[in-house]
Amino acid sequence: MKNRKRSLRARLLLWLIVPMTAFSLVAGWLTHENARRTADLLQDAALLAAARVMAADVRWSGDDLVASVSPSTIQIVGTPQGDQVFYRVEIAGGPVIAGTSDFPETPLADSPRWYDAHVSQMPIRAVTLKRPMYDAGRIVDVVVSVGRTQIARDAMVASLWKPQLAYILGSIAAMMVLVYAGLTLELRPLERLARGLAAQPSQTRVRIDTTDVHAELHPLIAAFNACLDIIERQALTQRRFIADAAHQIRTPLTLLGIQLQYARRQHNLEDVRETLLAMHHSNRAMVSLINQLLMLAQAEAADYTAFEGEVVDVREVAARAIEKLALAAQRRGIELVVSIATPLFVTGSETLLSEVLSNILDNAIRYSPKGTQVAIDASQTAGAVNIHVLDGGPGIPTALRERAFEPFFRASDEEGSGLGLAIAREIVRAHRGTISLEDAPSGQGLLVKLTFPASELPSQNPS
Repeated sequence: MKNRKRSLRARLLLWLIVPMTAFSLVAGWLTHENARRTADLLQDAALLAAARVMAADVRWSGDDLVASVSPSTIQIVGTPQGDQVFYRVEIAGGPVIAGTSDFPETPLADSPRWYDAHVSQMPIRAVTLKRPMYDAGRIVDVVVSVGRTQIARDAMVASLWKPQLAYILGSIAAMMVLVYAGLTLELRPLERLARGLAAQPSQTRVRIDTTDVHAELHPLIAAFNACLDIIERQALTQRRFIADAAHQIRTPLTLLGIQLQYARRQHNLEDVRETLLAMHHSNRAMVSLINQLLMLAQAEAADYTAFEGEVVDVREVAARAIEKLALAAQRRGIELVVSIATPLFVTGSETLLSEVLSNILDNAIRYSPKGTQVAIDASQTAGAVNIHVLDGGPGIPTALRERAFEPFFRASDEEGSGLGLAIAREIVRAHRGTISLEDAPSGQGLLVKLTFPASELPSQNPS
């Protein structure tokens, strides 16, 4: 499915149109009902007035009742629209004394009573009332019914309803126009902002100014600017890393080129061999640097989700790191002391965690004086595995400890690439852990603290 562009203005208008349409329908229906009730009340009042006048015109003529309905009585319910008027005067339970016999008979439960009926297949509105007539000690009930067609009533409903409906629809239309104009005006700052961002050169530091932007958009802009800050820092770090890596690689390559030129000018086989040995050391240093650069790139791209379910024994991690650096420690006269009292387990990659400990141990051995110790201590507290590496070297000043994790940073002139702690920090972050540098408890040396979430002992499957 194609990704369609979504307009904020159109969606806001839609959210207004839908409820306003529902409001228009409800308001139109209520207005029509009010107009109908008003027309019905007026019509019913006219019918009742005519019926009472007709009832008052009934007289005794001897022993008989007679009704004389005058034209003025009919005019009470007459209309300019030409409505037909029907009436009937009858004795209750007896004959019709005036009017049309086609008028429908309706049981008179109460008086007066209004109802809808049909005369000659024409719908009418009618009223029926009863009047008692007294003569010589007897009572005779006279029933008077008056009805009228609905032409005038329907015209009155339309005259009352249509102007109100036109007013409602006109108000809604005017409101929608004003809302659209308001949205257009209110969205102009965003359009100006977009044009301003597009007009800025790509080399400049792009940030969004919140001066003329609505308050509701400030959190979004702040988050966007924060993302730009992160991207800018990452780009700056990447550029610095590339520059430092190029410088670090160029140095051994230049040295290797000089050694090659020197070897070509030598005729003594022994001098050539010494030059080749020096070239071998230069090549090994360059290979080590490139491997560390690749390891740093792998650590930066590491994802903790890739390690889920992989339980690593901390003792195995320490054993691999010590095996890798035992010979280097022996050559420098450094004693490695390991203290892991109980089995400890973390979730992650054994290879990467061993690389972390190897880099930290390598730095500790490199900077420790001859005849001192490098201690590795591991324990578990409050659901976390803590690994401490303590050396007897000069340590790192507090002001430089954060920079010590930057690639190619070296606190002294000691041989090394300056990538060990940078690699360690990225791997630790990928494992949801923390790494910090502190002073040694004795005041001499550096204490490196590693903390990882503890993992449960892996289940053993029966053989």
